[in-house]
Amino acid sequence: MKYTIKDFNKQFPTDKECLAYIYSQRHPEGATCQKCGVKGHFYPVENRRSYACECGHQIYPTAGTIYHKSPTSLRSWFFAMFLMTASKNGVAAKELQRQLGVTYKCAWRMAHQIRQLLKEDGLTLEGIVEADETYIGGKRPGRRGRGAAGKTPVIGVVERGGNVVAKVAPNVTAGTIVSNIEKHVMPQSLVITDDYKAYRRLRHADFRHEAIAHSVKEYVRGMVHTNSIEGFWSQLKRSINGTFHSVSRKHLQKYVNEFAYRYNRRKSDLPMFLHVASDVAAQHASAV
Repeated sequence: MKYTIKDFNKQFPTDKECLAYIYSQRHPEGATCQKCGVKGHFYPVENRRSYACECGHQIYPTAGTIYHKSPTSLRSWFFAMFLMTASKNGVAAKELQRQLGVTYKCAWRMAHQIRQLLKEDGLTLEGIVEADETYIGGKRPGRRGRGAAGKTPVIGVVERGGNVVAKVAPNVTAGTIVSNIEKHVMPQSLVITDDYKAYRRLRHADFRHEAIAHSVKEYVRGMVHTNSIEGFWSQLKRSINGTFHSVSRKHLQKYVNEFAYRYNRRKSDLPMFLHVASDVAAQHASAV
């Protein structure tokens, strides 16, 4: 389902509509007043980010969210989320700065707070699962791939036709790779990898394992291939190189979270922006 700038401007013309959306996400059946015990008798307070009960007690829908105590308008927050989801390549902080009319420091912090809340812990994959690792950053000249200086490894697993889980890793040893697979993949699943020797330990784990021999330029053997996870890596790398240019090791997981979140909702009928706005409202803790 497409969600254009016209749709955004119509649904969220002012801060009032943004606050009402946050309230509806946190209290879908109406809030219950802690003072008088009456449910659903709240109304918005003019010029404040609060709702008041008929008895006078007030609640703050933004409390505990990334919007809490932020001097930036709610509509600017929502527009930042819209811009970040409007393109599958993401949006740089400099572009947010230009579009929102805020300082670069403000735009950078907003983007990172939103990304931090896009992490999805506890996902479990099953069936046919592809596993692979990639390398981000480092110096352009010289060796590529495994062992390249300054590069940060990222380990990923993707369920065919389903979700992806990608984690920044300290190394790509067999122990690190297999423990990551065991954490996110159901036992007895078919795990397909390339012929990197670290994956051989999967034979001794509770999985079925097939390997495709990339070292001898074998890329597809019937249903045995790693095209799905490699497609995710391709999108991630193109976006980082083309949109963000450089991402530090410290913040790389946040960017990986963003692209995994987007990938996992690629088939959803709900617009990506509304996914993010709803999930951010539901998480009652500051990201940073």
